[in-house]
Amino acid sequence: MASEASGTSAGAAPVSASGEGTARVDTWIWSVRLTKTRSQAATACRAGHVRVNGERVKPAYTVKPGDEVRLRHAGRDRVVVVSRTVRKRVGPPVAAECYVDNSPPPPPRELAPSVPVRDRGAGRPTKRDRRELERLRSSPDS
Repeated sequence: MASEASGTSAGAAPVSASGEGTARVDTWIWSVRLTKTRSQAATACRAGHVRVNGERVKPAYTVKPGDEVRLRHAGRDRVVVVSRTVRKRVGPPVAAECYVDNSPPPPPRELAPSVPVRDRGAGRPTKRDRRELERLRSSPDS
């Protein structure tokens, strides 16, 4: 019983009986490593960035195997289908078995907008610097 409570038995993942059952959506998203913290998962739910089967859900909504979870996190859309419910955080190999990833591929880094970086200690940009930056930003779009 002690090994079940701690979840440290070799190779055993804390899952519900035979992969059936339900789990809170925020806990499940965190458990399968789609977000780094459970509070990030709960915040995403409250902000409307999590949908289960097309509906916006609150953090306490329960997911079950077969549900489609859409998550907008870190500037990327993730679309996963729940294949197994887990209530405690698991390692990456086990987490990958808990869902089927149908997410679109991330955009190439070349297409991502680059953020201009100023030299350390350069201070606040002058009016001339600001105008040059605005000119550079607007020239490719025009």
